[in-house]
Parts: sequence; C-alpha cells; structure tokens
Amino acid sequence: MLNPCVAHRGASGLAPENTMAAFRAALDFPFVQWIELDVQLSKDGIPVVIHDDSLRRTANSGGRVGDYTAEELGRLDAGGWFGKSFKGEGIPTLEQVLDATIGRCRLNIELKTYGGRYPGMERKVVELLYGKGLQHDSVITSFDREALRRVRELTPEVRTGLIIDALPWTLTDELKQMGATFLSIGYTRVSEKLLADMKRANIAVMAWTVNDTPMIKRLAALSETLMICTNYPNRFLEAAQSKA
Repeated sequence: MLNPCVAHRGASGLAPENTMAAFRAALDFPFVQWIELDVQLSKDGIPVVIHDDSLRRTANSGGRVGDYTAEELGRLDAGGWFGKSFKGEGIPTLEQVLDATIGRCRLNIELKTYGGRYPGMERKVVELLYGKGLQHDSVITSFDREALRRVRELTPEVRTGLIIDALPWTLTDELKQMGATFLSIGYTRVSEKLLADMKRANIAVMAWTVNDTPMIKRLAALSETLMICTNYPNRFLEAAQSKA
C-alpha cells in the first residue's frame, strides 16, 4: 500500500485539530506526506489556522475568528476541549505552520472563504507561500470556485483544487476551466471510473475523510495514487500493515 497519507487538520484524532500539537503528531508518522488544514483571516488580516468561523467549538470562546487579532487568537485555549494535556494550545498562524513543516511535509491549505467572506485572503496566502519558497510544494483548495479562480489569477504556479462531495457530470470540465489539477472529494464518491477519468485529465484525487481501517484498505486498493485523508494516521498504518 503506497498511497499518499494526508493528515486531516493534522493528526486530529490524536490531538486537537488545527493546532501545532496536531501537526507535530502528524509529523511523528514518517509516511505522512501531506497535512490538510483550514485557513481564515484574523481581525488584523493575518491567515490563521482554524476550521469554524465561530470560536465556540474548539476555542471555548465567544465571537468569531474575525473579531480577534492573530495574537489574541494565539492566546486562546484551542486544546483543552480535547484533553487536559493539550490545555493552552493556541490557534496558530499559517506562517507558524509553514515554518514547522517546511522540508518535512506538504500542505493542503483549505481557504474558508464562505463566498468572499475574507477579501484578499487568497493574495495573503499566496504571498506567504512564495515568501517561504513553497509555491511548488503546496496546494490551495476550497469549496469556493471563485476563490480558486482568484488564486489562479494571482499565480500560474501554485496548484489549486476543488473540494466537493458530489459527482456532477461536468466535473472534469469545471476543473479544467478553473485551472485546477487537484480534486478533494468525499470518500463515498470515489470509484474506479472517477479515478480513471481524473487520471486522463492529469488531476490528482484525495478522498476525505477516511477513519475506518478496512475502508482505508479498500480505497487504497483502487489505485496507489489515490491520496487518503484521515484523522488517524495510525489507522492508515494499520491498513498498510494488514495482511487480510
């Protein structure tokens, strides 16, 4: 089983999602080639790593991400909800994650633009990637097609990918029109036909989010190029080592 393993929000089954602890946990597994994470903008316009726009679920705080500066977000407790040993884990900036993973792991950066909610976020993320020399080692993904088009207008070099949990018959054409070479798709949609179609179009495919060991093994058997996104890299390892 040679499939690329993608740690979803870091190793988010083993540590609090989208925190440095989760990213460190993912890096503890040598076979993790990619980390997926979510990016929004702080009040002072800095890309920060968090999934929800509300702080309630993972940071036990009122308000929304855009109500706080990056420094204030970094001081919130985004780990205590997961376990006492993670209490005090803050919300990191994208730059902090880039610095921690450079040369060790590639990043799948999901823009949580919510239909243009964070004007200028695409440019800020692209500039960070170029500033770190990572424009060829990352992919920017989103559900928001307009955000992906804006990234493509900014640069022809950074890969882009559509996130979707459906199979419209126009999918391949849509990806080509956006200049996207990456498809992030719900794992229940993955089939041999989809993988064959995407291979012909030279589009990489990532299946999300697969946390069941037998399902990881089943999907991996479809194609060794299929990227498998999971909260549990340890279960990916179990699937790879399984003889059954």
